[in-house]
Amino acid sequence: MDTSALARLDRRITGCRACPRLVAWREEVARTKRPAFADWTYWGRPVPGFGPPDARLLIVGLAPAAHGGNRTGRMFTGDRSGDVLYRALYDLGLASQPTAVTADDGLALHGVRVTSPVHCAPPANKPTPAERDTCRPWLVRELGLLRPTLRAVVVLGSFGWQATLPVFTAAGWTVPRPRPAFGHGAHVLLEAPDEEPLHLFGCYHVSQRNTFTGRLTPDMLRDVLRTAADAAGLPTADEGSPGKTR
Repeated sequence: MDTSALARLDRRITGCRACPRLVAWREEVARTKRPAFADWTYWGRPVPGFGPPDARLLIVGLAPAAHGGNRTGRMFTGDRSGDVLYRALYDLGLASQPTAVTADDGLALHGVRVTSPVHCAPPANKPTPAERDTCRPWLVRELGLLRPTLRAVVVLGSFGWQATLPVFTAAGWTVPRPRPAFGHGAHVLLEAPDEEPLHLFGCYHVSQRNTFTGRLTPDMLRDVLRTAADAAGLPTADEGSPGKTR
């Protein structure tokens, strides 16, 4: 495996200026900032995926948050959604620490990579269909590079699910017809010639709306992530032993 290829892809992503509306928005947010982060130098660019090049499990979100990934330069870092996600990964022994504050805080993921179908923070967290489609080749390429080791994917939220299904097709997997519907805990096998099937799981997004209302609880999130990790062949921590894999 050419492990440097993924690093090169990440660098290319950070220089993308293909979507004028997203470029203008992410840079405007980086200039004006949120008062709580007035002393920060915002990243203000596309945010690449985060995790090792030999990941067996991929987690796909929606897009970077304006004052999260767009500020810190790392997926799900510096916002409450990331707090929930990385805490769950830590509890399962798939992350080195339960928090994600800055891009250089020492967080490491074990066999897991995190990415999104849209790499720029969009206004109101809503990329347009055209922006989604323009960003699609990046994820197709990322899946291609992860393919030798990738065994399972968890997609967070219905937008990510709908955006990612065509990516799997473009990357060479067969998506069942009719297209599988999104649902929390949904599990679909994606076939490919001469390969083991890829396990695809659906999970409610770790948005504040879902976590504050209880639509997605920590237990629900851990259950999906544990099931996906098992399908990917990753060891997970026993209950009550966060951070320590069995």
